[in-house]
Amino acid sequence: MSEIKFVGFSHVNPEDFLTVVNDKSLRKHLIDHPYFYSKSIREWMEDKVKIESLPGCRIRAIYIGDVLAGWCGIQPDDNGFEIAIVIAKEFWGFGIPVFQKMMLWAKEMGHKEIIFHLLETRPEYKFLKRKATKVKKTELLGRRFTTYIISVEKWCVK
Repeated sequence: MSEIKFVGFSHVNPEDFLTVVNDKSLRKHLIDHPYFYSKSIREWMEDKVKIESLPGCRIRAIYIGDVLAGWCGIQPDDNGFEIAIVIAKEFWGFGIPVFQKMMLWAKEMGHKEIIFHLLETRPEYKFLKRKATKVKKTELLGRRFTTYIISVEKWCVK
């Protein structure tokens, strides 16, 4: 398995993100939004850097080997803090180790629980369902999600 590296957005060339966030196979699992271009990707990255400056938040680019594979973050949600993981299709098998690392971050930051919204296009995940304290259907921005509420302490127990 290739090494996974988490890098602050200030160390990433914005143009490198365009291929990932504009990928058609990835976009069908995200909230609808216009395609990014040079200016909008920079603005989006600046917004993510601002979010990271908030208490309890962390946003990182994900490199697998030496390739920018996507991004992840712990960011505010209307009901607490949510995990976001966006990875290019060729790296989808790396989602679980990325998620596990993020749960350790959540513990380091003192979160009690984390919310994980997966768009209706994604299947229900048994490993998440077993660990979640609650699983429910939600609607955000006109789309339906399976939302997992996960206890950080229970997740991080060895």
